[in-house]
Amino acid sequence: MRTSRALNAAESANFVRELAAEPGVASVQVDKLYRALDTAPGLVQPRMVPNDPQYGTLQWNFNDATGGVRAEQAWERSTGAGVVVAVVDTGVVQNTPDLAANVLPGYDMISDHLISRRESDARVAGGWDQGDWVEADYCTQLGAGGHPARASSWHGTHVSGTIAQVTNNGSGLAGLAHNAKILPVRVLGSCGGYSSDIADGILWAAGATVEGLPVNPNPAEVINMSLGSSGPDTCPQVYQDAINQADSLGATIVVAAGNSNADAGTYTMSSCSGVISVGATRSTGGKASYSSWGSRVDLSAPGGGGDVDGDPKGYIFQVINAGTTVPTGEFVIGGYTGTSMASPHVAAAVALVQSVVETPLKWDQMRDLLKRTARPFPASIPSSTPIGTGILNASALLTAALAPPCDPNTEDCSPPPVELTNKAELRGVNSESGDAVYSYVATAGVPLTVMTLGGSGNASLYVARGRKPTATDFDASSVRPTNTETVRIAQPAADTYYIRLTGTYSGVTVVVRQ
Repeated sequence: MRTSRALNAAESANFVRELAAEPGVASVQVDKLYRALDTAPGLVQPRMVPNDPQYGTLQWNFNDATGGVRAEQAWERSTGAGVVVAVVDTGVVQNTPDLAANVLPGYDMISDHLISRRESDARVAGGWDQGDWVEADYCTQLGAGGHPARASSWHGTHVSGTIAQVTNNGSGLAGLAHNAKILPVRVLGSCGGYSSDIADGILWAAGATVEGLPVNPNPAEVINMSLGSSGPDTCPQVYQDAINQADSLGATIVVAAGNSNADAGTYTMSSCSGVISVGATRSTGGKASYSSWGSRVDLSAPGGGGDVDGDPKGYIFQVINAGTTVPTGEFVIGGYTGTSMASPHVAAAVALVQSVVETPLKWDQMRDLLKRTARPFPASIPSSTPIGTGILNASALLTAALAPPCDPNTEDCSPPPVELTNKAELRGVNSESGDAVYSYVATAGVPLTVMTLGGSGNASLYVARGRKPTATDFDASSVRPTNTETVRIAQPAADTYYIRLTGTYSGVTVVVRQ
C-alpha cells in the first residue's frame, strides 16, 4: 500500500496501528528504503580492460602474505565449479568483459520505476544493472530526503567480479570462485531499494516461490548481500522471514557488516539472525577505519583501507562500466573500499567449499568453519572494536572442510594449528578448549622469539621445528610459574615451527617476533 503523500513519524505509526487492527491483516510494516553500503572514496583507473598479469599487481586481496586470503593455495583444491552465488545488489551490467561467461539470467525485483529507471513498475527477468545514478534531490519524491547528485556505482558488478571474474584466460582480473556462476538479483537502484523488493529477492534467489514470478531455475547455494541500513535499525520481520526460509532451503547468506564504524549488530543486515556478518581489513591486516564491529561480526576479509594505504593496496579492484548514468560500451578497472568488498570474498569462499564437499554444509556449519579457520589478524585489533575471529583463510577453510573423519584412537584429532604472523599479537587466548597449537613459517638465520604475556593463570610454552611439540618432545621450552614465557631460537631454519601452550590460563597474548 502506498499513501498519497509522505507521512511524518507520528502519522506513520498511527496509520500502521489502524491497518493492523483491520480484520484479516496479519502484519503491517513500513516498507523502508535500503541502499548499497557506500564505499569510501573510490579510485577508478581509466585503463584498458587488463590482462591476467594485472592480477599480480592489483589483487593483493587474493595473494598478499599479510593482507590476502590465501587464494592461490585454495585454488589447488577448488575453484567453485557447479555452485550458484546470488548477488542481491544493483544487478550486473550485461556483457561485462571477463565476467559475462559466468553470469546466469537473474531477475530485476525493483517494483518502482523511479528506482529502477525502467518505464514501468513491473519486475522483469534479467537482473541487469540499468544504473543507480541520482540527480540532486531526486530522492525527495520518494520521501527519502535530500541527496546530492551521484553517478552510477556499478556496485553489483564489482561485487560479482570479486566472486567469479573469469580467471586464467589472459585478460581481465581474477575471481576467488572463478568457476562458480553469478545469479544477479537487482533490488537496488536510484535512491536504494525497498525492503519488500529485497526480501523477495532473497526468496527468489534461494528458489522459493514469489507471487507473480516464475520459480528460479538456478537456486543459489550462496547469497551475498552488500547492502544495509544507513542508521541503526532492527531487522525487519520481512527480512527475517525471508532469511529463515532461504536458510531452510540450503542457502548460506553472507552480509557486509557495514561502513559506519559502529556496532554492526544495531544495523541491518547484521541485526538479522541466520546470516554470516563480515568486517573489513586493510592490506596491513588491521581493521579498516570505516568497518563496523562488535560481537555480531563473525570474521573479516579484505575491504581496503583507501588513501591511507595508497594505490593499489588501499583498494579492491574489479572491472566496472565506465558510464556515469546508464551503461555504456566502455569498461574500466574500479578500485573500491568497504565491507561491501569484504563480504564477497567470504561468499566466494563458501562457494569453494560447497563445490567440493560430499554433503553441502548448512549455513551455521559454514559459519562455524569460517570462524574456526580464519587466521589471526597480523595487526592489533582494539578490544573495543572487534571484527571477528580473524581474516578469511580460504586455504585453511578448504583443508578443514575436506579433512576425512578422524579416529581419536589412532590420530591427532585436534584442530589444525593457528597460523601466526610476525609481530602480530594474538590476544585473549584461554585454555578452555585444551592446549593451543600454533604454527609460524620462519626465515632462515634471523633470530626467532616466541612470547606469551598478560592474562591470568599459569601457561607453559613448547616449540619444535617441523612437528607439533608436547611436554616431553620439544626443541625449546619455557615453563615459568606465570603466564610470561619466552623462547628464543638464535639460528632458525627456513621451516615451519610449531608452538604449544599448555596449562590453565585465560586472557593470554601470544606473539612471534623475528
